[in-house]
Amino acid sequence: MVEAKSSSHRTRELALRVLSAAILIPFALFVVSIGGAPLALACALFGALMGYEWARMTASPVMPLMAFFCLLPSLAMLVVDWTVALALMGACALLTVLLHPARLPERLIGALGICYASGLPLSLYLLRDGDWNGQAAALIVMGTVWASDSGAYFAGRGFGGPPLSPKDSPSKTWSGALGAMLCSGLCGLIAAGLLDAPRLPWLFAGFCISFIAQWGDLFESSLKRRFGIKDTSGIVPGHGGVMDRVDGLGMACVMAVALLYAAGPLVDMLGLEVSR
Repeated sequence: MVEAKSSSHRTRELALRVLSAAILIPFALFVVSIGGAPLALACALFGALMGYEWARMTASPVMPLMAFFCLLPSLAMLVVDWTVALALMGACALLTVLLHPARLPERLIGALGICYASGLPLSLYLLRDGDWNGQAAALIVMGTVWASDSGAYFAGRGFGGPPLSPKDSPSKTWSGALGAMLCSGLCGLIAAGLLDAPRLPWLFAGFCISFIAQWGDLFESSLKRRFGIKDTSGIVPGHGGVMDRVDGLGMACVMAVALLYAAGPLVDMLGLEVSR
């Protein structure tokens, strides 16, 4: 009886995940393909929701303020460049420290939340808006992270095995992590073919995207365990909160933006240069 209930629960969870994906993935593909104002507004909305979830997770007394501060950096991209948006994010984090009524440790946690909840969606916008083929870069990173998530889910369910991080996320397994890496490496090879770029750099890029996405997932799991919650909210059926859904993607976008800005030759190596 217990086994039957467990199987029914897993089936229901999978159905909810598929339903959520059927709504969120087309929306994400649409706004990222268009870019510009629609993407900035969508990133601002996700930033506000993630700010709310961070405040909820940490029991912050300044929840409305955090949600408002977290939408500003992405919203600012409508009228300013990325340096001003980052400066605004830093200013909002500082204001959170100054306005938070609790002790200094709680104030610093609030400031970290501003940088995390506003920085992840902002990084997706910057990846799409960069001085490279932003549409291709953003869509490839998104597709690779989704493939990584799917590979981890099905390989972990199918093969089981020892947990990847027993303390922070005992349900994630090493078999799931390897399945995620394999799926992401395959996505890298597909990206190389689509862009007519060398295969080896994209294969490595696929592995790196999966590694960072899984690390981002584990990082958020450690935060939730630290604050004693299972999900950051119930906004996304089957996944919990927005943060639970985009933690890995956001971290992968942060890595991609940082590398593409810092290592100019990487753009040409991956075939992401913009034709003049």
